[in-house]
Amino acid sequence: MGILKNIEWTDTDSNLIVWKYPITKDQVNKGSALTVRESQNVVFVDKGRLADVFLPGYYKLDTENLPVLTKLMSWKYGFETPFKSDIYFVNMKQFTNQKWGTVNPILVRDKDYGAVRIRGFGNYSFKVDDAYVFMNNLSGTNPTFDTSRITDYLRSMVVSGISDAIGESKIPVLDMAANLQELSRIVESKVAGEFKEIGLQLTNFVFESFSLPEELEKALDKNTSLGMMRNNMDVYTQMETLEAMKKAAENPGMAGSTMGAGMGLGMGMGLGNMFANNMNNQMQPNQQGGAGAVNKTCPACGAVLHGNPKFCPECGQNLKPTCPNCGTEVKANAKFCPECGSKLK
Repeated sequence: MGILKNIEWTDTDSNLIVWKYPITKDQVNKGSALTVRESQNVVFVDKGRLADVFLPGYYKLDTENLPVLTKLMSWKYGFETPFKSDIYFVNMKQFTNQKWGTVNPILVRDKDYGAVRIRGFGNYSFKVDDAYVFMNNLSGTNPTFDTSRITDYLRSMVVSGISDAIGESKIPVLDMAANLQELSRIVESKVAGEFKEIGLQLTNFVFESFSLPEELEKALDKNTSLGMMRNNMDVYTQMETLEAMKKAAENPGMAGSTMGAGMGLGMGMGLGNMFANNMNNQMQPNQQGGAGAVNKTCPACGAVLHGNPKFCPECGQNLKPTCPNCGTEVKANAKFCPECGSKLK
């Protein structure tokens, strides 16, 4: 049976949280050295009972720095004889990039869309805050304890906190993607207390992505597209009509069929009406005597006539159509004089 002279642990596994020192048949003697490196704590355990905790530093073991163990072992005269004890090194460094995700969607009640199922993904970081509390609650006397043995438990705590945070934030589902940082801080503050109860500290929480149900995303995309079209409906109509005619022209089979001919005719008429309406809108001012209108002249004096006067404003000439035989006033589209029956046209 040997005597342990220097007790230490060089951390080689980045995911290992607790490591039990392999005493086997060796014993701890008074004056044995204990080296606790930075980001480590050491916990002595006697017969499953947690005893003394050592912070980073170099120690010569004796009664003074093993008060709890001295009491547990009932050393009446102090640390005089070698003893056996379980020695656990606890890694106090930060464990980063721990992934979390909502395995099942979270049901959110939104004032605009009702009950919506959403999903989220991200990562978080944690560290052991109190080695004694952590071992007492989670690690126990396992010879080793790594992050894989605790991630599922921590993930469930995180997702539970996310559900509560989203419900309390009152942020509409359409605005959540733009408020991921705010949601992250809410979740972090909500879950921090639960981590502390088991001896851990949540050092960082990140909400990386957020997704809505596929059906809702498609509906929102379609609504956005329709909103753009509403503001430019006339332009979209002309573009769609021209595109349809172009495709019809490029497809001889379609043009040769009865259906294709009907479609082509319909599109042609629609396009023709569209351009005719545009032309009418452009020429309407001319018909009212606007710019570009063709002005008539008086047949008697040659004065320029504006609009459609009944008599010449210069010489008083009757400008209404009359029968050349009897002088009776006739309608503009009459073919025979109603008085003498003479042919007018």
